[in-house]
Amino acid sequence: MARFGLLVLLAAVFGSVVATPVEDEQVLLAQDKRWDWSDCSTDSHIVHVKSIDVSPDPPERGQDLTITVVGVADEQVEEGAYADVTVKAGVIKLLHKEFDLCEEARNANASIQCPIEKGTHKVVQTVTLPKEIPPAQFKVEIRGYTDDDDDLLCANLMMDFRPHRGSYIPW
Repeated sequence: MARFGLLVLLAAVFGSVVATPVEDEQVLLAQDKRWDWSDCSTDSHIVHVKSIDVSPDPPERGQDLTITVVGVADEQVEEGAYADVTVKAGVIKLLHKEFDLCEEARNANASIQCPIEKGTHKVVQTVTLPKEIPPAQFKVEIRGYTDDDDDLLCANLMMDFRPHRGSYIPW
């Protein structure tokens, strides 16, 4: 789970990536779509995610996943910025934790470090997804805040590791 948390945080370092519970706790995607994201930020948020791309697409258990996030910071992001991250499988909450964004970026040796200057930034990070990821749909909510507790970012991510019709995933 720590590696999955890192995946979420890396995306969050610069924009939010993650999913909010939807009505009925279901996300309907195109049959071949295995992941999705949304930027739920408002004008009060400092960071706005413009794009998130993953490779391979769709993500595969036990494989490296390269995440490319492009975001815009309306103001400089200082040390002390943090994110509340919630990971759910269906309605079951698997993780709810607060992370120091600058510390996570340092520990991951991310291409962007604090303080993050105002402007457009691109972060590319590769993580290894655990092969033990269960066959479920995961929703991740990222809510970021400045060191003064002002809105920093808001993002939602969904990754679906359930077998789909016509696919065979050995367990």
